[in-house]
Amino acid sequence: MDRANLVIIGGGVIGTAIALAASELWDDVFLLEAMPKLGMGTSTRNSGVIHSGVYYPPGSLKARLCVEGNPLLYEFAAAHAVPHRRTGKLIVATSAGETADLEPLLANGQANGVEGLRIVDRARVRQLEPHVEAVAAIEVPATGIVMAEELVKAYARTATERGAHLVTEARVSRIEPVPGGLRVTSEAGEIETRCLLNSAGLYADEVAAMVGYTRYQIHPVRGEYGEIVRAKAGLVRGLVYPLPRRDGLSLGIHLTRTLWDTVLIGPTARYVEGKDNYERDREPVENFVGYARNLLPEVEPGDVKLSYSGLRAKLLPPGAVGHPDFVIEHDPQFPAVIHLIGMESPGLTSSLAIARHVVPMIRQVLG
Repeated sequence: MDRANLVIIGGGVIGTAIALAASELWDDVFLLEAMPKLGMGTSTRNSGVIHSGVYYPPGSLKARLCVEGNPLLYEFAAAHAVPHRRTGKLIVATSAGETADLEPLLANGQANGVEGLRIVDRARVRQLEPHVEAVAAIEVPATGIVMAEELVKAYARTATERGAHLVTEARVSRIEPVPGGLRVTSEAGEIETRCLLNSAGLYADEVAAMVGYTRYQIHPVRGEYGEIVRAKAGLVRGLVYPLPRRDGLSLGIHLTRTLWDTVLIGPTARYVEGKDNYERDREPVENFVGYARNLLPEVEPGDVKLSYSGLRAKLLPPGAVGHPDFVIEHDPQFPAVIHLIGMESPGLTSSLAIARHVVPMIRQVLG
């Protein structure tokens, strides 16, 4: 039976980033991914936004790791030829009644250490986004976009070059303690490890339950996208966001000019049954026309088509209001197990910073 220093469960953007960081320090790093390809879940079914850290409560892991991870991601993408673009972002007030909400959001971002933020007037909004209708906005220069699938591939490729073993079609079915570590049973066979890292995304609560840890439950929230056709992509130059939802469920349905020169509208946010429920009961395209027109009045029905959807690993249950933080902690019964649960946005932006944060926790186990 194989014996590893570290086994990582989950081959999304965070799992592969941790594999990369760990492979610099330890031999025998294994990553087990349930799907046929890495990053097929939440990691590549999102807007691909490189966030700045404006929204998250000061002092939270989300705030700290997003602000730290933002420049790290730009640096890595540039060094490894991962397609990306620093676009900047506008968080807009579409009416005079919304302008009062810009100041506290600005102050929150500044408290988190986000640089370059400022409130701008309608003239500046029109200068940056001539077709967007807004009375004022927060200008966020640190925001950008990245091709998420290529980012996962680059993390995985570099980790493999450094000796990590990344195994797909290896869904984990059992975890049990053994002397000196744990035995992990998956579709790819059995492996014993001194340290186990649970980065299973939507299924992280189920993996945690395999070692008896049931404190957290993940509630899948589906986000759906519409797309403005390429011929009308010139209506948006970068990223345009409304003010975030007060209940903490999402940052609002926004406009994203993609690296392939279309414009995404979304994501929506709706609790669904099933962690594989990407397509059942999709919203009609007419809804996305309405969402777009809230920010972009020139959009016509024929300008929009349905696009893809994704699922977020929410710790916030239906009907609740709040802003749950990332959970990154040792298992209380088996300290050799490290859980990462509720790793939703800004997980992609924070991925390299999360890896840096987790490495000392792995070192506590491995020495």
